Amino acid sequence: MPWTFNTLTEWDEVWWDKLRPIYREAFPHGAKPEKVLRSMLDRGIASLHAGLQEGEAVAMAVTGFCGGKGRKRMILDYMAVRQDQRGQGLGRLFFSQIRDYAEREHQAEAIVIETEAEDTEMNRERLRFWIHCGFIATSYVHQYIWVPEPYRALYLPLSDHFTLRDDGKSLFRDITSFHHQSFRGQ
Repeated sequence: MPWTFNTLTEWDEVWWDKLRPIYREAFPHGAKPEKVLRSMLDRGIASLHAGLQEGEAVAMAVTGFCGGKGRKRMILDYMAVRQDQRGQGLGRLFFSQIRDYAEREHQAEAIVIETEAEDTEMNRERLRFWIHCGFIATSYVHQYIWVPEPYRALYLPLSDHFTLRDDGKSLFRDITSFHHQSFRGQ
């Protein structure tokens, strides 16, 4: 199984044509519009990651950063594995390369994600996946004003000096700041 991991920091239409179907399949509702993703890369606030198996796109992710030196956190905005490729360990492999990128290229102290907090089987399955990847779930549940479902933050410490001093509410300040920055100028 030849596996390739690529990170793009500039918008590339050829790459997006390969990754768009995965993005749309995994996030049919509530995903950022393509023009917002393009703007995020054009403004240098996000990266687009691609996982390819035997040259075929099977995983994609969008990441960005918040905080400054000594407090840099990666926001994992979107990550998906093509539905017909799930259950083979590709999600964990792909995420491990994103984690390595955060540590090696950006010296991030943590990775932060948000997951749907409603108690459904799909959401429990996603939560199990992230916990299996090393994430710690917080108890705080955030309700955005623009989406109906509640969300929970999870974090993965990448350095010994990272500590969370609350129930997860502070992580949503970082996530919300990143979302606002994403839509700025749209």
